[in-house]
Amino acid sequence: MTTLIVTSDKKDWPFDIPGVEVVDSWSYLTSTEYASAATSTRVFNLCRSYRYQSTGYYVSLLAEARGHKPLPGVTTLQDLKTRSMVRSVSVELDELVQKNLAPLQCTEFTISIYFGRNLASRYDRLCVQLFNLLPVPLLRVDFVKRDDTWQLRRVKAIPGADVPESHREFVAEAAVRYFGGRGAARKSQKRTRFDMAILYDPDEKENAPSGEAALKKFIKAAEKESIDVELITKDDAGRLLEFDALFIRETTSVNHHTYRFARRAASEGMVVIDDPISISRCTNKVFLAELLTRHKIAIPRTIVLHRNNIDRIEKELGFPCVLKKPDSSFSIGVVKVKDASDLENHLGSFLGESELLVAQEYLPTTFDWRIGVLDGKALFACRYFMAPGHWQIIRQENHGNGRYGKTEAVPVELAPRKAVDIAVKAANLIGNGFYGVDVKESDGKFTVIEVNDNPNVDAGVEDALLKDELYRRIMEVFVKRIEASKARNNS
Repeated sequence: MTTLIVTSDKKDWPFDIPGVEVVDSWSYLTSTEYASAATSTRVFNLCRSYRYQSTGYYVSLLAEARGHKPLPGVTTLQDLKTRSMVRSVSVELDELVQKNLAPLQCTEFTISIYFGRNLASRYDRLCVQLFNLLPVPLLRVDFVKRDDTWQLRRVKAIPGADVPESHREFVAEAAVRYFGGRGAARKSQKRTRFDMAILYDPDEKENAPSGEAALKKFIKAAEKESIDVELITKDDAGRLLEFDALFIRETTSVNHHTYRFARRAASEGMVVIDDPISISRCTNKVFLAELLTRHKIAIPRTIVLHRNNIDRIEKELGFPCVLKKPDSSFSIGVVKVKDASDLENHLGSFLGESELLVAQEYLPTTFDWRIGVLDGKALFACRYFMAPGHWQIIRQENHGNGRYGKTEAVPVELAPRKAVDIAVKAANLIGNGFYGVDVKESDGKFTVIEVNDNPNVDAGVEDALLKDELYRRIMEVFVKRIEASKARNNS
């Protein structure tokens, strides 16, 4: 991968970074050498101005047109100009800002962020988060204290020429560290067609959608498809545009960094699985109940519950029934209600978090079908058996043995055709991402329990039959989509 630093004048960047070429903006904009550079080229735009239709603006704009990976991208350049973005950043980071700046006795404070770092290590976390939200190589952020509360007043991109002399040694070190990256040594050893980031949480163990062994299999399958993969975490949002694709292998939620990663990746034209629309739709069970009912997909008898229709539960569903928070996952926020008293006990906390809930009839089964759907087609089928002595496939209060029920992979062609068909139909209402559809079989009838984005793929479970072929098929979809995206950009 070629890395370019583009400046208004080459003298603006007086640092020598191994493996990084410095080029002036006019050469980048007008030279055929750079116009025809590989689409894997990373462009760090350090021009003196990013204003609309300035040279710096066109560097990022044409970089995107050439399929290069500019930092900052045009979307970020626009964000820097809007007060609404500054306000939203301020709200999102408010707790971190107050904690970091509380010891200061002054009423105004400016922090310089160089590739996500500051000279004072105590501000590292704040700088990383600001850089993740506004990925600009060199930033200057002004804060003001009003009524004992720190507020973000202004965010400004600065050119290399504006870096104080006393900061330059640190900037050079921060740049070397940033450009090196955790995957630099591996990238330098081989040529690949595409770059993929896999977002995961190294601290997410029991509920992770893919464990360490499965992640290694994804990386191996990607390499065979000429995709270079790097595992990234929530602290790497500022590096997102270095990649062609994002694969989320961390439990998703709308009010969460996984959704923000997906949304930024999608807005920048990257291939992302799962996309933000799929996340927002799948993670809300009220939406799913409405969608599936409208399209006549069989689901358990369901009531969208609010404070004024609680009396419908006993009349229409009876007890026991199942009560769900809209954004529940991995059986968290899903309870079996035994009777009216038990219902009353749960309603207080549940309705305190959401104005709407989902109540469904209880359908006892020994297992659920999990049908994996990718690109509009069934990819795998599994039986997920209930955890020992429990009514769900996960018993959250248990750890280790007894937490999960056993699993049994089944060839898609041997799984019940009605289960596969209803799962694919339900998934296709969401989008063309990667989904895990849970289907119950009761009295010969098949009903969709839920559609999950970011479904589990773990070694020895979902891949028990297909083995490495499962991972290859997923990477094959990424290749197809990346090629299509680049073809659209080049047409």
